[in-house]
Amino acid sequence: MKIAIVCYPTYGGSGVVATELGISLSKKGHEIHFVTYKQPVRLEALNQNLFYHEVYVPDYPLFQYQPYELALSSRLVQVVNDYNIDVLHVHYAIPHAYAAYMTKKMLADDGIHLPIITTLHGTDITLVGRHPFYKKAVTFSINHSDFVTAVSESLRKDTLRLFKVKKDIHVIPNFIDVKKFEGKELPCKRSLLAEKEEEKIITHISNFRPLKRVLDVINTFEKIIEKVPAKLMMVGDGPDKAMAQRYCEKHHLESKVVFLGKSDEIEKVLCYSDLFLLPSEQESFGLAALEAMLHQVPVISTNVGGLPEVNIQNYSGILCPVGAVDTMAEEAIRILSDTKLHLKFKQQAYLQASKFDISKVIPQYEVLYQNVLKPQL
Repeated sequence: MKIAIVCYPTYGGSGVVATELGISLSKKGHEIHFVTYKQPVRLEALNQNLFYHEVYVPDYPLFQYQPYELALSSRLVQVVNDYNIDVLHVHYAIPHAYAAYMTKKMLADDGIHLPIITTLHGTDITLVGRHPFYKKAVTFSINHSDFVTAVSESLRKDTLRLFKVKKDIHVIPNFIDVKKFEGKELPCKRSLLAEKEEEKIITHISNFRPLKRVLDVINTFEKIIEKVPAKLMMVGDGPDKAMAQRYCEKHHLESKVVFLGKSDEIEKVLCYSDLFLLPSEQESFGLAALEAMLHQVPVISTNVGGLPEVNIQNYSGILCPVGAVDTMAEEAIRILSDTKLHLKFKQQAYLQASKFDISKVIPQYEVLYQNVLKPQL
């Protein structure tokens, strides 16, 4: 099959999942074409089945905001015509599903039928998409897709609740590649981060946006270190990072909290982590939690959105209400203070993460592609 994939080429969950999906499909013999404004961050090497097509947006002084949707749909038409694309798979409703519809209509004028699959990832529905400016366009784009998927049952229900959707929404979860880390010996030099052997390493990875509640991470950590010696690794970048750094300076936490910025080597950070904190206000899936669990790191998270589908209560970690800093700290202390309990959570976290292995999810997408092509057969 020849499949064109449109995604945001960034560190965010939707871009990472779309890129890993394309890479895995190419290894199974499918011809994959990424179409976006920049090469996706995890698309390290192209091969005979893997292509990247840049969307160039001319900078005209006439436009205050350059029309990316127009440039994207025009580029998609070109790629479909040049490479005889079978299926267009767009990740994130705004603006990709909207551009996909324009692409489909332009191709139809030339007698070409292009099936569209839209995968909803989260904030395109729960945050951006529900804004009155975009809601009608998002609803239209979803309803004019041939197939629609969501990364969790929670997101599927949110979409049906917030939008007048006439399409069935199929749940295909996010995934991780277990084999990528199996038998991979990483140089876990805890001493680089934990000065004392008894110090625990607690980690948070996010885009530092308000929904991630990074101050809750630090407040939880403050309570943990009253009972358990620990260091906090804050990985990522975003609008609330400066605020978090100022808070740490004001409360003299600079020696205990380390801001590592964006990193391509998340597995190295997770390999020396003892606990992962994710106190988000909203998570449609929780890919960061899943990656932590794969590295045998128990997760303490909120119980919102798709997180309870990933992080199982008292098995892979602990679920708490949003803002329950005291409860999160108490549970963290309980786990970190009991060596046997901590080991049990570590092992169970890995087993839970393994259920989302890429080998179990990719076939679901292949079936979907085959189904969307059936009218043409």
